[in-house]
Amino acid sequence: MVPEEHSVKGPGKIRGSVFFNSQMAFNRDVNIMLLKALGRKNMSVADAMSATGARAVRIANEVPDTFVTANDINADAVEYIKQNIELNSLENCVPSNRPLGSLLAEESFDYVDLDPFGSPVPFLHAAISGCRRKGILAVTATDAAPLSGAHRAKCERRYSARPLRGPMCHEAGLRILMGHICRELARLDRGMVPLLSFSADHYFRTYILVEKGAAAADRSLSQMGYISYDQTTMERGFASEPDKDHKYGPLWGGKLFDRELLSRMSPEGMSDPRRCASMLEMWRQEIDSVPLVYSVDEISSFTKRPTPKFEDLIESLRRRGDASRTHLGPVLFKTSLPLEEIVSAYDEAYSAGH
Repeated sequence: MVPEEHSVKGPGKIRGSVFFNSQMAFNRDVNIMLLKALGRKNMSVADAMSATGARAVRIANEVPDTFVTANDINADAVEYIKQNIELNSLENCVPSNRPLGSLLAEESFDYVDLDPFGSPVPFLHAAISGCRRKGILAVTATDAAPLSGAHRAKCERRYSARPLRGPMCHEAGLRILMGHICRELARLDRGMVPLLSFSADHYFRTYILVEKGAAAADRSLSQMGYISYDQTTMERGFASEPDKDHKYGPLWGGKLFDRELLSRMSPEGMSDPRRCASMLEMWRQEIDSVPLVYSVDEISSFTKRPTPKFEDLIESLRRRGDASRTHLGPVLFKTSLPLEEIVSAYDEAYSAGH
């Protein structure tokens, strides 16, 4: 049961008193695939900002051995949650009508999901506090525009980080979000191990394993850093400390994915199995370390040369070193090769196709 009037694409707008966006079905699909692949026993789940309860009910219905608390501060939303629990005849899902901070201060969970309307920043401290040892924290940010550099001042206010525009904007935005979570965890002597982090549609999403202890916090903080990017020369880089060139960040410089977990995730039974299968394959082969993202269009503009076939370019790059497609865009790729090698591979790929 969802409101008759609801959002179907983009960040969406609150229509009436209860929010629902049907475009987030893929987000929920990924959620189910990941939790099923984890295979944890007796997992307590808090869907902290549940709205209609769509995510909570799917978890309770599709992930074995879970007990789900579907919480929302809005009493109107809780009526939808109750109806959806009853509609699905669930005995392992309960409604909750409390402020998020109150719930997570008094109870702790194996999995805490934070999917607010807009930025997750005001709710992160409470969400972290509600995670048990080795708990999993899932965070959605739908304020992708500030994180991607369209509203620099807003990003700096919310995330205490400088974003950047250009081909790397979505990678940087995702890593700024992760970096902010890393620093919030560290303030509570906790560290993080990313399980799956991605950009899709109008939002960023990250799943992290929370580790307790000062040593874990320090290990995580050691993976933070800053990006340099010169739009004139196309040169970019990553450094652990800021300087006159490395001025974008701070952001997370570690891995985005747990490849062993990705190998166990299956699109079978999802609402959009084709998209799920395509994205799983992309994530499994994508380079997920230092964020050096390039655009074919950017190189074409820089070299003043026609665009080669994308597959030819990737093959040419791989003959020289590491390279991969990326889920961040259809004409984007990742590589740690120096710029002169990238341009050489570009020329070779173009010659091969003509």
